[in-house]
Amino acid sequence: MTRLATEVAESSQQPPQPAGALAWITRHATVLTLLWYLAGGFWVTARLWIHPSSLRQPDDPQDVNQATWFMRYTAHAVEHLHLPALTTTAMNAPHSVNLMWNTSLLLPGVVVTPITAAFGPQVSLTSLLVIGFAGSAASMYFVLRRWDASPIAAALGGALYGFSPALVDSGIGHYSLVLAMLPPLMIDRVVRLVTGRGSAVRNGLWLGLFVSAQLFISEELLVDTVIAAVILLVVLGLCRPRDIGRVIRPLATGLACAAVVAGVLCARGLWVQFHGVEAKTAAATVIINYNGTQTNLGTLPYAFINPADFVLMHLPITARIAGSYPQPLPEYLAYLGIPLIILLLAAIIFFWRVVAIRVAGITCILLEWLGMGAQQLHPHSTLPGWLLPWQALQHLPVVGGMVPDRLCILADAAAAVVLVFALDRARNGEVPLFARMKDGPLIATGLACAALFFVVPSPYAGVQVNALPAGWTATFKSLDLPASARVLVAPFPYSGESEVMRWQADTGYPQTMIGGDFIAPNQSAHNSRAGRSAMTETSYYINYLYDGTPDFGTPSAAQIQANLATWQPNAVVAVATPTSSLGKFLIHWFGQPTTDQGQVMGWKYKPGTGYGS
Repeated sequence: MTRLATEVAESSQQPPQPAGALAWITRHATVLTLLWYLAGGFWVTARLWIHPSSLRQPDDPQDVNQATWFMRYTAHAVEHLHLPALTTTAMNAPHSVNLMWNTSLLLPGVVVTPITAAFGPQVSLTSLLVIGFAGSAASMYFVLRRWDASPIAAALGGALYGFSPALVDSGIGHYSLVLAMLPPLMIDRVVRLVTGRGSAVRNGLWLGLFVSAQLFISEELLVDTVIAAVILLVVLGLCRPRDIGRVIRPLATGLACAAVVAGVLCARGLWVQFHGVEAKTAAATVIINYNGTQTNLGTLPYAFINPADFVLMHLPITARIAGSYPQPLPEYLAYLGIPLIILLLAAIIFFWRVVAIRVAGITCILLEWLGMGAQQLHPHSTLPGWLLPWQALQHLPVVGGMVPDRLCILADAAAAVVLVFALDRARNGEVPLFARMKDGPLIATGLACAALFFVVPSPYAGVQVNALPAGWTATFKSLDLPASARVLVAPFPYSGESEVMRWQADTGYPQTMIGGDFIAPNQSAHNSRAGRSAMTETSYYINYLYDGTPDFGTPSAAQIQANLATWQPNAVVAVATPTSSLGKFLIHWFGQPTTDQGQVMGWKYKPGTGYGS
């Protein structure tokens, strides 16, 4: 398979270098490209920087609020001169939350702790978006340049990956997926192992480091990368079957080195995650009930060609179609646009004999196919179930807890490879149509840019975050609770009342909270997401009173007493007034509040001393 490296190098021979101003641009191509990517990151988040501490992206407040909590949790640990613990009772007290099962952004949170401490968690999250977009594009750029792609082609390929709709739409709330800098580097090391580029040991050591870092950024993206790497290796092996014997030893050596490094660095995290938890029963990150069927999310085919309003070139009707997508908008990841799809398919067909383009193209198609999920979500807009290969994987340990449509992120990386190496060959005169033209290289580059124009992102709209209730901080200061005091907050925090997570993140109060928005393993599909395993009739009733929704039935006194005995609160803090329905309910059970500040009431309480009746 060393021929693959040779073919890539041959496909990327650059045309004669220009003179004058263009020569200066060429000499400084890398710096200019990185600045372009950084400007792109600020472009996508431009409206959020108007008031960075109080504006977020639209459409996914639950995940954004949850992420602010993780930012504060990590920063609090670092400020106290230790790394964040992998399990915590800072929420879901008196039980705990396993952060390894959550998108807890442990490594990124540590990196941006100075920003969190100085400006707050929302500013840190917006900064991570900029870092994610620009960094992912830069990572792909450097990988492509290492494989001898021309500067302009590599710059376009990096932009396609780093600012793809898959990453931009993930950025609505899934910050861990936007931080996609390491997957191209991991794939690069695997390909270098099988093509004989560099020392197998050195490649393996770097691969192990990248895997270890990715584990503490996004485990799901790590597994997606493994799936993409396996597909790539299988396709490459089928394309070059005679070379398989020659690459087994270096590949095995490199993977063994990677396993040793990752095993040492990740052992503690994986032990905490899986100890006492059966991988086959672990919770999926997202499970939806569509037409009465529990299923993982998957791509509907029209998402490949219909742009959402997060793409600059969209129409009101396409935005409405995307808005009616039967899944959350952060899962609208497959869009590439008709011009780019045509260009990619044409490149794969025309350059079929070029192994690098053929392998990347087939890998892209297979990843997009797997991303369509395991079941027929809509009879008129998706493939029949027997044509969806994810159903063969969805029951595997760990893999079954993944969301298949997020494979689109890796598919876009493969699409970038096809675009780059095909463009370089076209610019080098290997396409007769362009070879006959005086400005053939310029025209080929213009066609690629025109196709990419249809995936250029638009800036996120800025949405005001949930305002901190007047009296929140004053109430906690008045109660003067120890850090370990378990606080029952009303509204009761879970995915449906995630603003409590933000209030805690913005102020640091309470330090220990009953309930929360988190993922719990070994729970049923309904109970696994966002702490619903902690929800009871009493907590739901508290939230009904807070929201002013119609009475769904008051829990019995015995039920309320049992739930309070389980929670064992040391204090109660409620966003309510004494005359409100919620205030009257809590006064009935806990007596007159210890403190009443603005919109917030607070009680100190000793568990086990009895409750009102």
